[in-house]
Parts: sequence; structure tokens; C-alpha cells
Amino acid sequence: MSSQRANVSGLLLLDKPKGLSSNQALQDAKYLLNAKKAGHTGSLDPLATGLLPLCFGEATKLSCYLLDSDKRYQAVFKLGESTNTYDAEGDICETRPVNITREQLTDAMEKFIGVIYQVPPMYSALKKDGKPLYELARQGLEVEREPRRMLLHSFDLLNINDNEIEVFIHSSSGFYVRSLAHDLGESLGCGAHVCELRRLGSGDLSIDDAISIEQLKQMPDIAQRHGLLKPADQVLNHLDSIELSYHQVQRLLQGQSIPQSGLPSKGLVRLYLESGYQFVGIGLVVQGRSIKPKRLVNPQTLKL
Repeated sequence: MSSQRANVSGLLLLDKPKGLSSNQALQDAKYLLNAKKAGHTGSLDPLATGLLPLCFGEATKLSCYLLDSDKRYQAVFKLGESTNTYDAEGDICETRPVNITREQLTDAMEKFIGVIYQVPPMYSALKKDGKPLYELARQGLEVEREPRRMLLHSFDLLNINDNEIEVFIHSSSGFYVRSLAHDLGESLGCGAHVCELRRLGSGDLSIDDAISIEQLKQMPDIAQRHGLLKPADQVLNHLDSIELSYHQVQRLLQGQSIPQSGLPSKGLVRLYLESGYQFVGIGLVVQGRSIKPKRLVNPQTLKL
């Protein structure tokens, strides 16, 4: 691998393996693409597998917008056992008998659909006075955590195998599947934890289009690896797109707002140069009449 890092730009959909942290997966992919700049769009626990979108080059400017996307998961919950981490990596702190019917289970699951308030687990990366909660938890400390407003779009039972249930989850961003397993177990009176978790999708992005680290390694040609990168703006398909003239783009790049017709009343929009349909960046709509620059690509990457 060349010591000279490449200025590659785009989005790589990685199928993260179990046992690897999101940062380790990012560093592996960054090395295999010989990329100069990279970042991920929200971490997956080492226990979890599945879709981990990685941003390279100019695409890193857009990573925060993918963080806000809805997520889809397939998971296995173990009923009858509670752990201190709410997943299989923790220590079992309580075991209880499981005496529930399928109907009782589905009724309990249905009550979680909609707006719910989750208390983040102590074993999480959230910080308290500058320290990650998991560091405090490892010291045997527990601190009060503010409940967070979340939205659970769907929570479906796929299969039951003894005391293990397989479920599908479609949630808002920032959702803790581990907390859902724990809270479901408490509502059933038997306890529960996550023993398997796989992310299937994030926004419009799907695991069906992802590639594994092993598959990347098997590609001897680095140009072939670079060819896997998707356009950076693919993470923004949920936003309206606006085409702009050369002069409008020049004004935006200078930090100026521009008047524009046919805009939504408010919110963010994708911006494109009408000549060649090049992605320019993200603009913020002001009172439905003008656009001001929010997050623009490096002008050197544009063919103006």
C-alpha cells in the first residue's frame, strides 16, 4: 500500500462483522482504500453486525445528516436473563422464569410502538461531566440519565425459539435496541437482553448494497475498491433537490444567500449546478424565498 494517501471521496456501505468496533472497521476500510480522510456515521456496538456507512473525503462533511436517519434492525432477545450491559457482552445479574404466551408477548411489544422515552444504558458512550458513561459503569458507579424522546415505527415478532425471540425494529436515530430489550423484559416480568443484533438499513441505504472487509481485501486492484464508493449526496435523498446556475453557485460559495422560486417553506435542500448536475452541497431555505449556504463541498472539486 502506498504511503501517499489518496484524496478519494464518497460513501462506502460496509457490512461490519461481529467483534469489531466501528472505529476499527473504519480504520481497516481506510487502509484498504488508502484514503486520506474518513469517518463513520454513527457507531455499532462490537456485538452488532450489519450496515455501517463510511464517509470518505468530501462526504465526511455530510456524515452528520446520515446520523439523523431512521434505522432498521433485526435482533434476537434472550428472555429470562438480565445483564448489566443489556446485551450478551455483560454479566448476568438476574435470571427469572419465562411463563408468557405468544399473545402476551405481542401485546407487550405493541405498547412500545410510537413515541417512547428511553433511559440510555450506563454502558454507553454518552458523557457525564466529560466522562463516557461506560467508564463510570466499569467503576461500579451509576448516575442519573435523562430519558430521551424516541420514535419506534415498528416492532415485529419474526420467530420464537424457546426463550429467544427474533424481532424486526424500525426506529428513529439514536435509538437503543439494548434498552428496548431490557424494557420489554421488565414489562413481561422476566427480564431480557440482546444476544444478536444486525443493522439492515439507515435512511435509504440498505445492507443489500454493503460489502464486507474480507471482500474488500480480496480485491487486488485499489481502483476497483475506489469504484465501490457511492456519490456523497446519496445520504441526502430525503431532501428536495434544487438546480442552480453558475452565478448562483458562485454567490453561495462566497457565503451569500440567493433568491430562488419553487422552494419548500423551510428546511434543508440539496443543491446542484444545473450544468452537469454536479452536487454543490446543502442549503437552508429561508422563509420559502431564498437559500443560504449550510454545508458546501470544496470548490476545487467542482468543474465551474
